[in-house]
Amino acid sequence: METYTTSFNRSARVPRRSAHRDPSRPLVGILLLNLGGPTTTEEVEPFLYNLFADPDIIRLPPALNPLQPAIAGFISRTRAPKSISAYESIGGGSPILEWTGRQGDAIVADLEARYGIQADWRVGMRYWKPYTADALGELVEEACDCLVVLPLYPQFSISTSGSSLRVLRDELATLGAAAPVVHTAVASYHTRPGYVAAQGELIREQLASFAEADGKRHVLFSAHGVPASYIAAGDPYQQQIRECVDAISATLPEDVTVHLSYQSRVGPIEWLRPYTDDKLRELGEEVGVRNLVVVPISFVSEHIETLEEMDMEYKEVAEEAGIDNWRRCPALNTNPIFISDMADLVVESLSGPIQSVSEACIANNVDVEVAIEVEGAEGLGRRPEVDIGGVVGMNGAREAEMLNGQFAIAGVVGTVLWEVLSGKGLLHLFGL
Repeated sequence: METYTTSFNRSARVPRRSAHRDPSRPLVGILLLNLGGPTTTEEVEPFLYNLFADPDIIRLPPALNPLQPAIAGFISRTRAPKSISAYESIGGGSPILEWTGRQGDAIVADLEARYGIQADWRVGMRYWKPYTADALGELVEEACDCLVVLPLYPQFSISTSGSSLRVLRDELATLGAAAPVVHTAVASYHTRPGYVAAQGELIREQLASFAEADGKRHVLFSAHGVPASYIAAGDPYQQQIRECVDAISATLPEDVTVHLSYQSRVGPIEWLRPYTDDKLRELGEEVGVRNLVVVPISFVSEHIETLEEMDMEYKEVAEEAGIDNWRRCPALNTNPIFISDMADLVVESLSGPIQSVSEACIANNVDVEVAIEVEGAEGLGRRPEVDIGGVVGMNGAREAEMLNGQFAIAGVVGTVLWEVLSGKGLLHLFGL
């Protein structure tokens, strides 16, 4: 499958701590997984191409597989102008890579300061540079003694963490014996005390700005939507969102009314409801809400859906609905409480039983077939230990994992394809 690739100077785009490895100390590698985004408008179309060229995004019948590049090219060219306009409105590109880099630096510095753990990080993006394969390759070159896989999605979904972990699974299988000896994967952290506390603190800061305003204060948690069919198939995302919102709401003042909605839907199929734009109209026009804090609950850094969709599109909807006092809670970014909690999560991942990429998916209702290669019967069940500055990590037998491709986000982008081709049919793609 064709993939856009260009030279990528990682250090030029991602602010990163100057690390000097002490060879006498073990080195923990941290692989941060995220969706990715174009950093310039020139990168928008190839970013979209990579998204739609993924066979886990648009799953064609086997006989039509050769058409995948052509379909991806058509959709990316068609949608690029609208997407470019959106990115231009926030400065010409996504800040997600820069923020992820700052988060990585902060986590590594916190591990050193509080735990005396020597660590380094790389970010593996799903659909744009730096890709997961490149990030993993750099960590292997550094000869990390162990690897912690940390998706930057607090709530697990087959369309985010699941998709990123599947790609990582493939890369680990390709590396084989060259992969880090010890590795463990985090699946979700939507109710961790530090994560909840950090979100609560940011929301309370926004609520405090309403101290002199008249009327009741409201908070709307806006999560990224997924098709309802995902939930019916066992995706834990909606349940984890609700658990997360409940935990954060418990930290807010008692006089605050909390609401939940879902944003970023596309196409004609049923997505998780209520939709954020509909909810805003309901709150303003029917309930009479005037003081509202909107929280991007499924995002840990600023990007196109917070800076453009929420700050511009949804703000306009809210104001038209009569919501006079609109506030948008910032994303966590490098919030100290959040960063310390992520550092704690790394330590806990090293200290407890490992969770392989497959096990992380299985724990979240994703169908995975796992074949374990054992070098000799005596190796069965053995987990060699590595001392990481007083923290013990364990690694099981090397796994060659096969994920069921059906869990990918075919439904999401299938509806995008419908949006682009509405009423024209498949042959229209090729001018027939």
